[in-house]
Amino acid sequence: MTGHEQDLGFAPEHDAPIPYMHRIREYYQTLGYGTPYRWAHYAEVPFQPLKKPLAECRVTLITTAAPYQPGKGDQGPGAPYNAAAKFYRVYSSDTALDHDLRISHVAIDRAHTTAEDSNTYFPLPLLRRCAAVGRIGAVAPSFHGMPTNRSQRATIERDCPELLARCRADGADAAILVAN
Repeated sequence: MTGHEQDLGFAPEHDAPIPYMHRIREYYQTLGYGTPYRWAHYAEVPFQPLKKPLAECRVTLITTAAPYQPGKGDQGPGAPYNAAAKFYRVYSSDTALDHDLRISHVAIDRAHTTAEDSNTYFPLPLLRRCAAVGRIGAVAPSFHGMPTNRSQRATIERDCPELLARCRADGADAAILVAN
């Protein structure tokens, strides 16, 4: 790396992101899917700026983590991938309660990361603390789980409208999306 690149704060060449999109596309092709996976991305982002300061907003949490299901095999922090623990419908639960959510059902890079810190995939306790110190106005009454085992069509046509309706019913001004 040149001195100029170092001065700009560039990472060294060996510190490149894991090419997961390419790896997942190859994975689906080796499973026999004829059409290569096409990642959904938009030319225009459908997000809106906040209409009031964050300290006045009711914030909800959206996660792809799944509620722990004791009869569905190993779902602990070091668990291998566990498709049995998947969920297939949007779910919601009370943000005033503590919850045991897990991520053994998602394809994470288990060689380079762990699920030891639940705040990385379900930061509800941190969100409550933000409300307590005034960083956000309030935590919405519900958090929501978004399924990961869906086609783009099912996500766009069924899951997203359901999720949006639940967020609106809670009076959420903003959402934190925690995709795992």
